[in-house]
Formats: sequence, structure tokens, C-alpha cells
Amino acid sequence: MQNTMNLLDSALAVQPAPYWHEKLKLSRNALHTAKNRGHLSPAIAGALAEELGQPVKDWIVIAALESERDSACKARMVKRVGRITSV
Repeated sequence: MQNTMNLLDSALAVQPAPYWHEKLKLSRNALHTAKNRGHLSPAIAGALAEELGQPVKDWIVIAALESERDSACKARMVKRVGRITSV
């Protein structure tokens, strides 16, 4: 399964972080903070996916799962999402 850091790397390959901060109306360090945490919020992931022409709903789901604590339920959903997403 892809992760939101892959999405962020794709976005940064297209345009630098200041461009995305302005385009998405984010705070100046939002993407830096996300990179330090290791995942994007579902809203930012969806917005970046939309701008990059990626499947928005898939990226929102991936971001939501990444932010969940580890549990049997999360593992089950990650496995399920891994089978159905083409991201």
C-alpha cells in the first residue's frame, strides 16, 4: 500500500513546498510538520491528490488509516485497502 509520504514526494517533485502552502492555503510549515510526523492529514492528502489528478477518496482513506493507532481493526482495514486501491 502506498502512504501519504509517497503522495507528498510526488507533489514536491512537481512544485516546491512554498507553492503547495500557497495553493492549498496551508500554514508555512504544515508540510514540514507532516513530514516530521510521517503522514499527512486526510484533508491535506485529499487536496494534494486532487491537484495531482490522483484518486482523492483513496488518498483520504489512506491518510485516515495512517493516523489511527495500531490495532487489529486498523491492520484489517489496511489489508483491505491494500487490496482495493490502485494508488
